[in-house]
Amino acid sequence: MQSHFSPDNSVSRRAFAGGLLLTAGAKTFAATAGPKRVAAIVTVYHHNSHADVIVSRILQSHSLDGKGSWPPGAGWPKLKVVSLYVDQQHEKDIGSRLAAEHGVPIVKSIEEALTLGGKSLAVDGVLLIGEHGKYPLSETGQIMYPRRRFFEETAAVFRKVGRSVPVFSDKHLASNWADAKWMYDTARELNAPLMAGSSLPGLWRRPALEMKLGARATEAVALSYGPLEGYGYHGLEALQCLVERRQGGETGVAAVQFMEGPQVWEEMKKGRFSRDVLQAALDAGENKTWLKKPVEEQVKNPAAFFIEYRDGFKATMVHGLREWVVAWREEGRKDIPATAFWTQEARPFGHFAFLLQGVERMIYTGKPTWPVERTLLTTGILAAAFQSRHQGGRRLETPHLNVRYEPTFTWKDPAPPMPGRPIPGQ
Repeated sequence: MQSHFSPDNSVSRRAFAGGLLLTAGAKTFAATAGPKRVAAIVTVYHHNSHADVIVSRILQSHSLDGKGSWPPGAGWPKLKVVSLYVDQQHEKDIGSRLAAEHGVPIVKSIEEALTLGGKSLAVDGVLLIGEHGKYPLSETGQIMYPRRRFFEETAAVFRKVGRSVPVFSDKHLASNWADAKWMYDTARELNAPLMAGSSLPGLWRRPALEMKLGARATEAVALSYGPLEGYGYHGLEALQCLVERRQGGETGVAAVQFMEGPQVWEEMKKGRFSRDVLQAALDAGENKTWLKKPVEEQVKNPAAFFIEYRDGFKATMVHGLREWVVAWREEGRKDIPATAFWTQEARPFGHFAFLLQGVERMIYTGKPTWPVERTLLTTGILAAAFQSRHQGGRRLETPHLNVRYEPTFTWKDPAPPMPGRPIPGQ
Protein backbone atom coordinates (compact mmCIF):
# COMPACT_ATOMS: atom_id res chain seq x y z
CA MET A 1 0.00 0.00 0.00
CA GLN A 2 1.29 3.49 -0.81
CA SER A 3 2.81 5.33 2.13
CA HIS A 4 0.74 8.09 3.67
CA PHE A 5 3.80 10.10 4.69
CA SER A 6 3.84 13.66 3.44
CA PRO A 7 6.98 14.96 1.69
CA ASP A 8 8.60 15.95 5.01
CA ASN A 9 8.07 12.34 6.21
CA SER A 10 5.42 13.30 8.77
CA VAL A 11 2.54 11.08 9.84
CA SER A 12 -0.63 12.65 8.47
CA ARG A 13 -3.96 12.20 10.24
CA ARG A 14 -5.86 13.32 7.14
CA ALA A 15 -4.09 10.73 4.99
CA PHE A 16 -4.72 7.94 7.48
CA ALA A 17 -8.42 8.83 7.70
CA GLY A 18 -8.95 7.24 4.30
CA GLY A 19 -8.09 3.79 5.65
CA LEU A 20 -10.36 3.55 8.64
CA LEU A 21 -13.19 1.44 7.22
CA LEU A 22 -13.21 -2.31 7.46
CA THR A 23 -12.29 -4.10 4.28
CA ALA A 24 -15.62 -5.90 4.54
CA GLY A 25 -17.43 -2.58 4.60
CA ALA A 26 -19.52 -0.84 7.22
CA LYS A 27 -22.62 -2.77 6.17
CA THR A 28 -21.16 -5.88 7.79
CA PHE A 29 -21.61 -4.28 11.19
CA ALA A 30 -25.17 -3.22 10.53
CA ALA A 31 -26.14 -6.68 9.33
CA THR A 32 -24.77 -8.52 12.36
CA ALA A 33 -27.45 -9.31 14.92
CA GLY A 34 -26.79 -9.16 18.64
CA PRO A 35 -23.77 -7.74 20.43
CA LYS A 36 -20.49 -7.50 18.57
CA ARG A 37 -18.13 -10.38 19.18
CA VAL A 38 -14.65 -9.71 20.50
CA ALA A 39 -11.51 -11.72 21.16
CA ALA A 40 -9.68 -10.82 24.38
CA ILE A 41 -5.89 -11.21 24.20
CA VAL A 42 -4.32 -10.48 27.61
CA THR A 43 -0.98 -10.85 29.36
CA VAL A 44 -2.42 -11.94 32.73
CA TYR A 45 -5.89 -12.02 34.24
CA HIS A 46 -5.98 -11.46 37.99
CA HIS A 47 -8.13 -9.31 40.27
CA ASN A 48 -7.80 -5.59 39.41
CA SER A 49 -5.47 -6.25 36.47
CA HIS A 50 -6.21 -4.35 33.27
CA ALA A 51 -7.71 -7.56 31.89
CA ASP A 52 -10.10 -7.52 34.83
CA VAL A 53 -11.11 -3.85 34.68
CA ILE A 54 -11.59 -3.97 30.88
CA VAL A 55 -12.61 -7.49 29.85
CA SER A 56 -14.60 -8.20 33.02
CA ARG A 57 -16.77 -5.17 32.25
CA ILE A 58 -18.10 -7.07 29.25
CA LEU A 59 -18.73 -10.18 31.35
CA GLN A 60 -19.96 -8.52 34.55
CA SER A 61 -21.19 -5.07 33.42
CA HIS A 62 -19.51 -1.72 34.00
CA SER A 63 -20.28 -1.98 37.72
CA LEU A 64 -18.28 -5.25 37.82
CA ASP A 65 -20.98 -6.95 39.85
CA GLY A 66 -23.30 -8.31 37.16
CA LYS A 67 -25.98 -5.73 37.98
CA GLY A 68 -25.31 -3.17 35.24
CA SER A 69 -26.50 -0.36 37.47
CA TRP A 70 -23.95 2.20 36.21
CA PRO A 71 -23.53 4.31 34.10
CA PRO A 72 -27.25 5.16 34.01
CA GLY A 73 -28.87 3.51 31.02
CA ALA A 74 -25.58 2.11 29.74
CA GLY A 75 -24.55 -0.43 32.32
CA TRP A 76 -23.79 -3.28 29.93
CA PRO A 77 -21.36 -3.00 26.99
CA LYS A 78 -22.93 -4.15 23.73
CA LEU A 79 -20.10 -6.60 23.26
CA LYS A 80 -19.65 -10.34 23.76
CA VAL A 81 -16.34 -12.03 24.59
CA VAL A 82 -16.15 -15.15 22.43
CA SER A 83 -12.55 -16.16 23.13
CA LEU A 84 -9.83 -15.53 25.69
CA TYR A 85 -6.06 -15.92 25.25
CA VAL A 86 -3.95 -15.50 28.39
CA ASP A 87 -0.18 -15.18 27.86
CA GLN A 88 0.94 -15.85 31.45
CA GLN A 89 -0.87 -17.74 34.18
CA HIS A 90 -0.92 -15.65 37.35
CA GLU A 91 -0.90 -17.43 40.70
CA LYS A 92 -4.19 -15.69 41.52
CA ASP A 93 -5.72 -16.02 38.08
CA ILE A 94 -9.45 -15.28 37.82
CA GLY A 95 -9.69 -15.53 34.03
CA SER A 96 -10.28 -19.27 34.01
CA ARG A 97 -13.16 -19.03 36.47
CA LEU A 98 -14.81 -16.09 34.71
CA ALA A 99 -14.42 -17.76 31.32
CA ALA A 100 -16.07 -20.94 32.60
CA GLU A 101 -18.91 -19.00 34.22
CA HIS A 102 -19.66 -17.10 31.01
CA GLY A 103 -19.07 -19.87 28.46
CA VAL A 104 -15.94 -18.27 26.98
CA PRO A 105 -13.40 -20.73 25.54
CA ILE A 106 -9.80 -20.24 26.65
CA VAL A 107 -7.65 -20.76 23.58
CA LYS A 108 -3.99 -21.61 23.08
CA SER A 109 -3.12 -19.11 20.36
CA ILE A 110 -4.07 -15.69 19.10
CA GLU A 111 -5.01 -17.18 15.74
CA GLU A 112 -7.48 -19.51 17.46
CA ALA A 113 -8.86 -16.57 19.43
CA LEU A 114 -9.66 -14.73 16.20
CA THR A 115 -10.94 -17.70 14.16
CA LEU A 116 -12.24 -20.09 16.86
CA GLY A 117 -10.45 -22.81 14.92
CA GLY A 118 -12.08 -22.01 11.60
CA LYS A 119 -10.72 -20.54 8.37
CA SER A 120 -12.28 -17.08 8.67
CA LEU A 121 -12.58 -14.38 11.30
CA ALA A 122 -15.09 -15.21 14.00
CA VAL A 123 -14.92 -11.82 15.72
CA ASP A 124 -15.92 -8.22 15.04
CA GLY A 125 -13.11 -6.73 17.11
CA VAL A 126 -9.93 -7.54 19.02
CA LEU A 127 -8.87 -6.35 22.49
CA LEU A 128 -5.12 -6.47 23.14
CA ILE A 129 -4.48 -5.95 26.86
CA GLY A 130 -0.69 -6.02 27.24
CA GLU A 131 -0.43 -4.67 30.77
CA HIS A 132 0.72 -6.48 33.95
CA GLY A 133 2.67 -9.73 34.10
CA LYS A 134 6.34 -10.64 34.42
CA TYR A 135 8.25 -9.37 31.39
CA PRO A 136 11.87 -8.22 31.00
CA LEU A 137 13.12 -4.64 30.93
CA SER A 138 14.63 -2.99 27.88
CA GLU A 139 18.07 -1.41 27.88
CA THR A 140 16.46 1.91 28.76
CA GLY A 141 14.40 0.46 31.60
CA GLN A 142 10.98 0.14 29.97
CA ILE A 143 8.90 -3.00 30.45
CA MET A 144 8.85 -5.06 27.28
CA TYR A 145 5.21 -6.10 27.32
CA PRO A 146 4.37 -8.22 24.26
CA ARG A 147 2.24 -5.53 22.64
CA ARG A 148 3.96 -5.75 19.27
CA ARG A 149 3.82 -9.55 19.36
CA PHE A 150 0.11 -9.50 20.17
CA PHE A 151 -0.53 -7.13 17.29
CA GLU A 152 1.85 -8.93 14.92
CA GLU A 153 0.06 -12.26 15.44
CA THR A 154 -3.29 -10.51 15.02
CA ALA A 155 -2.11 -8.90 11.78
CA ALA A 156 -0.89 -12.29 10.53
CA VAL A 157 -4.42 -13.64 10.88
CA PHE A 158 -5.83 -10.63 9.03
CA ARG A 159 -3.42 -11.29 6.17
CA LYS A 160 -4.23 -15.00 6.13
CA VAL A 161 -7.99 -14.56 5.93
CA GLY A 162 -7.88 -11.42 3.78
CA ARG A 163 -9.97 -9.29 6.12
CA SER A 164 -9.43 -6.93 9.07
CA VAL A 165 -11.53 -5.86 12.05
CA PRO A 166 -11.00 -3.06 14.59
CA VAL A 167 -8.21 -3.51 17.12
CA PHE A 168 -7.72 -1.83 20.49
CA SER A 169 -4.28 -1.98 22.16
CA ASP A 170 -4.22 -0.91 25.81
CA LYS A 171 -1.84 1.85 27.04
CA HIS A 172 1.12 3.03 24.92
CA LEU A 173 1.75 1.08 21.75
CA ALA A 174 5.15 -0.37 22.67
CA SER A 175 8.29 0.10 24.74
CA ASN A 176 10.16 1.65 21.80
CA TRP A 177 9.48 3.82 18.79
CA ALA A 178 10.34 1.22 16.12
CA ASP A 179 7.73 -1.25 17.34
CA ALA A 180 5.09 1.45 17.80
CA LYS A 181 5.67 2.84 14.31
CA TRP A 182 5.56 -0.67 12.82
CA MET A 183 2.20 -1.32 14.47
CA TYR A 184 0.81 1.97 13.17
CA ASP A 185 2.08 1.36 9.63
CA THR A 186 0.84 -2.23 9.58
CA ALA A 187 -2.65 -1.25 10.72
CA ARG A 188 -2.75 1.32 7.96
CA GLU A 189 -1.54 -1.18 5.37
CA LEU A 190 -4.25 -3.67 6.39
CA ASN A 191 -7.01 -1.05 6.66
CA ALA A 192 -7.45 -2.19 10.26
CA PRO A 193 -9.04 0.50 12.47
CA LEU A 194 -6.66 0.91 15.39
CA MET A 195 -7.11 2.62 18.73
CA ALA A 196 -4.79 2.60 21.72
CA GLY A 197 -4.16 4.50 24.92
CA SER A 198 -5.57 4.59 28.42
CA SER A 199 -8.58 5.85 30.33
CA LEU A 200 -7.16 9.31 31.12
CA PRO A 201 -8.53 11.32 28.17
CA GLY A 202 -12.14 10.26 28.76
CA LEU A 203 -12.48 10.31 32.53
CA TRP A 204 -13.60 12.97 35.01
CA ARG A 205 -11.88 16.35 35.08
CA ARG A 206 -12.08 18.68 38.04
CA PRO A 207 -12.95 21.33 37.19
CA ALA A 208 -14.69 20.12 34.03
CA LEU A 209 -12.52 21.84 31.41
CA GLU A 210 -11.61 21.18 27.80
CA MET A 211 -9.13 23.30 25.86
CA LYS A 212 -11.01 25.30 23.26
CA LEU A 213 -10.35 24.05 19.75
CA GLY A 214 -7.90 26.44 18.12
CA ALA A 215 -6.74 27.96 21.41
CA ARG A 216 -3.61 30.10 21.11
CA ALA A 217 -1.82 28.07 23.75
CA THR A 218 1.90 28.66 24.26
CA GLU A 219 2.91 26.49 27.22
CA ALA A 220 1.62 23.67 29.41
CA VAL A 221 2.78 22.10 32.66
CA ALA A 222 1.56 18.65 33.66
CA LEU A 223 1.86 16.94 37.01
CA SER A 224 2.28 13.19 37.30
CA TYR A 225 3.19 10.56 39.88
CA GLY A 226 3.76 6.85 40.46
CA PRO A 227 5.85 4.42 38.36
CA LEU A 228 7.79 6.46 35.83
CA GLU A 229 6.76 4.49 32.75
CA GLY A 230 3.26 3.22 33.52
CA TYR A 231 1.98 6.35 35.26
CA GLY A 232 4.25 8.78 33.46
CA TYR A 233 2.52 7.66 30.28
CA HIS A 234 -0.81 8.63 31.84
CA GLY A 235 0.58 12.08 32.54
CA LEU A 236 1.73 12.46 28.94
CA GLU A 237 -1.64 11.35 27.61
CA ALA A 238 -3.50 13.79 29.89
CA LEU A 239 -1.23 16.52 28.56
CA GLN A 240 -1.53 15.54 24.91
CA CYS A 241 -5.32 15.14 24.81
CA LEU A 242 -5.52 18.84 25.74
CA VAL A 243 -2.65 20.44 23.84
CA GLU A 244 -3.49 18.70 20.55
CA ARG A 245 -6.42 21.12 20.40
CA ARG A 246 -4.20 24.20 20.14
CA GLN A 247 -4.19 26.47 17.11
CA GLY A 248 -2.87 24.66 14.05
CA GLY A 249 -3.48 21.15 15.38
CA GLU A 250 -0.72 18.74 16.28
CA THR A 251 2.54 19.06 14.35
CA GLY A 252 4.81 16.78 16.37
CA VAL A 253 7.75 17.07 18.74
CA ALA A 254 11.21 18.40 17.92
CA ALA A 255 13.14 17.44 21.07
CA VAL A 256 12.76 15.69 24.42
CA GLN A 257 14.90 15.80 27.55
CA PHE A 258 14.63 13.92 30.84
CA MET A 259 15.90 15.45 34.04
CA GLU A 260 15.68 14.60 37.73
CA GLY A 261 16.68 16.05 41.06
CA PRO A 262 17.08 19.67 42.20
CA GLN A 263 18.18 20.67 38.70
CA VAL A 264 14.51 20.55 37.66
CA TRP A 265 13.77 23.49 39.96
CA GLU A 266 16.88 25.30 38.75
CA GLU A 267 15.55 25.02 35.20
CA MET A 268 12.28 26.54 36.39
CA LYS A 269 14.14 29.49 37.92
CA LYS A 270 15.95 29.99 34.59
CA GLY A 271 12.57 30.23 32.84
CA ARG A 272 12.52 26.89 31.07
CA PHE A 273 9.02 26.41 32.45
CA SER A 274 6.81 28.90 34.22
CA ARG A 275 6.36 28.96 37.97
CA ASP A 276 2.88 30.44 37.69
CA VAL A 277 1.69 27.70 35.32
CA LEU A 278 3.10 25.09 37.69
CA GLN A 279 1.33 26.78 40.59
CA ALA A 280 -1.97 26.79 38.68
CA ALA A 281 -1.61 23.03 38.24
CA LEU A 282 -0.82 22.57 41.94
CA ASP A 283 -3.81 24.71 42.91
CA ALA A 284 -6.12 22.60 40.72
CA GLY A 285 -5.11 19.38 42.45
CA GLU A 286 -7.63 17.47 44.52
CA ASN A 287 -5.11 16.65 47.24
CA LYS A 288 -3.49 19.83 48.51
CA THR A 289 -2.95 18.92 52.15
CA TRP A 290 0.36 17.15 51.55
CA LEU A 291 2.05 20.32 50.29
CA LYS A 292 3.11 22.20 53.43
CA LYS A 293 5.61 24.61 51.82
CA PRO A 294 6.71 25.70 48.33
CA VAL A 295 6.91 22.66 46.11
CA GLU A 296 10.56 23.17 45.24
CA GLU A 297 11.41 23.06 48.95
CA GLN A 298 9.29 20.02 49.75
CA VAL A 299 9.84 17.85 46.67
CA LYS A 300 13.59 17.39 46.61
CA ASN A 301 13.93 14.82 43.86
CA PRO A 302 11.39 15.43 41.10
CA ALA A 303 11.70 14.13 37.58
CA ALA A 304 10.78 16.15 34.52
CA PHE A 305 10.10 15.56 30.85
CA PHE A 306 10.88 18.68 28.79
CA ILE A 307 8.99 18.52 25.50
CA GLU A 308 9.70 20.95 22.64
CA TYR A 309 7.02 20.86 19.96
CA ARG A 310 7.77 21.60 16.32
CA ASP A 311 5.48 24.65 16.22
CA GLY A 312 7.21 26.35 19.17
CA PHE A 313 4.79 25.18 21.84
CA LYS A 314 6.53 23.87 24.96
CA ALA A 315 5.40 21.50 27.67
CA THR A 316 6.93 20.20 30.87
CA MET A 317 5.72 17.19 32.81
CA VAL A 318 6.88 17.22 36.44
CA HIS A 319 6.73 13.73 37.89
CA GLY A 320 6.39 12.90 41.58
CA LEU A 321 3.54 15.23 42.55
CA ARG A 322 0.76 12.79 43.57
CA GLU A 323 -1.85 13.61 40.89
CA TRP A 324 -2.42 14.00 37.17
CA VAL A 325 -3.10 17.67 36.52
CA VAL A 326 -2.54 19.89 33.46
CA ALA A 327 -2.37 23.68 33.34
CA TRP A 328 -1.73 25.81 30.28
CA ARG A 329 -1.19 29.40 29.16
CA GLU A 330 -3.05 31.01 26.28
CA GLU A 331 -2.26 34.25 24.49
CA GLY A 332 -4.72 37.01 25.35
CA ARG A 333 -6.04 35.21 28.42
CA LYS A 334 -5.21 36.47 31.91
CA ASP A 335 -6.17 33.37 33.87
CA ILE A 336 -4.32 30.06 33.61
CA PRO A 337 -6.76 27.16 33.01
CA ALA A 338 -5.99 23.96 34.89
CA THR A 339 -7.79 20.69 35.48
CA ALA A 340 -7.17 17.53 37.48
CA PHE A 341 -7.78 14.13 35.90
CA TRP A 342 -9.71 12.17 38.52
CA THR A 343 -9.66 8.37 38.70
CA GLN A 344 -11.91 6.24 40.88
CA GLU A 345 -9.39 4.45 43.08
CA ALA A 346 -11.94 1.84 44.18
CA ARG A 347 -14.00 -0.87 42.53
CA PRO A 348 -15.41 -0.69 39.92
CA PHE A 349 -12.75 1.78 38.69
CA GLY A 350 -15.42 3.65 36.75
CA HIS A 351 -12.97 5.53 34.54
CA PHE A 352 -12.37 2.34 32.55
CA ALA A 353 -16.03 2.39 31.50
CA PHE A 354 -15.42 5.46 29.35
CA LEU A 355 -12.37 3.85 27.76
CA LEU A 356 -14.35 0.73 26.85
CA GLN A 357 -17.27 2.81 25.55
CA GLY A 358 -14.87 4.45 23.11
CA VAL A 359 -13.60 1.05 21.98
CA GLU A 360 -17.15 -0.23 21.62
CA ARG A 361 -18.03 2.73 19.43
CA MET A 362 -15.10 1.94 17.12
CA ILE A 363 -16.12 -1.71 16.84
CA TYR A 364 -19.64 -0.68 15.80
CA THR A 365 -18.67 2.11 13.40
CA GLY A 366 -15.35 0.91 12.03
CA LYS A 367 -13.87 4.33 12.84
CA PRO A 368 -11.53 5.11 15.77
CA THR A 369 -13.23 7.22 18.44
CA TRP A 370 -10.00 9.15 19.06
CA PRO A 371 -6.86 9.39 16.92
CA VAL A 372 -4.28 6.64 17.30
CA GLU A 373 -1.73 9.28 16.29
CA ARG A 374 -2.05 10.69 19.82
CA THR A 375 -0.91 7.36 21.22
CA LEU A 376 1.81 7.05 18.60
CA LEU A 377 3.18 10.46 19.56
CA THR A 378 2.99 9.94 23.33
CA THR A 379 4.61 6.52 22.92
CA GLY A 380 7.45 8.21 21.07
CA ILE A 381 7.81 10.97 23.68
CA LEU A 382 7.95 8.40 26.47
CA ALA A 383 10.54 6.30 24.66
CA ALA A 384 12.65 9.39 23.93
CA ALA A 385 12.49 10.44 27.58
CA PHE A 386 13.72 7.01 28.67
CA GLN A 387 16.48 7.21 26.04
CA SER A 388 17.47 10.62 27.40
CA ARG A 389 17.48 9.24 30.94
CA HIS A 390 19.62 6.30 29.81
CA GLN A 391 22.08 8.77 28.27
CA GLY A 392 22.43 10.82 31.44
CA GLY A 393 19.70 13.34 30.70
CA ARG A 394 20.93 14.47 27.29
CA ARG A 395 18.55 16.56 25.18
CA LEU A 396 17.53 14.44 22.20
CA GLU A 397 16.29 15.84 18.93
CA THR A 398 13.37 13.79 17.66
CA PRO A 399 12.84 14.32 13.92
CA HIS A 400 10.98 10.98 13.81
CA LEU A 401 8.26 12.43 16.05
CA ASN A 402 6.89 14.70 13.31
CA VAL A 403 3.45 13.25 13.87
CA ARG A 404 0.76 15.51 12.44
CA TYR A 405 -2.93 15.13 13.16
CA GLU A 406 -6.11 16.98 14.00
CA PRO A 407 -8.08 16.12 17.14
CA THR A 408 -11.22 14.10 16.44
CA PHE A 409 -12.55 13.71 19.97
CA THR A 410 -14.11 16.37 22.19
CA TRP A 411 -14.33 15.48 25.85
CA LYS A 412 -17.66 15.78 27.67
CA ASP A 413 -18.18 15.55 31.42
CA PRO A 414 -19.15 11.91 32.16
CA ALA A 415 -21.85 10.69 34.52
CA PRO A 416 -20.85 10.93 38.20
CA PRO A 417 -19.16 7.78 39.52
CA MET A 418 -21.12 5.17 41.39
CA PRO A 419 -20.11 4.60 45.04
CA GLY A 420 -16.80 2.82 45.25
CA ARG A 421 -16.22 -0.59 46.80
CA PRO A 422 -13.03 -1.81 48.54
CA ILE A 423 -10.30 -2.64 46.04
CA PRO A 424 -9.64 -6.16 47.44
CA GLY A 425 -13.34 -7.07 47.17
CA GLN A 426 -15.58 -7.88 44.20
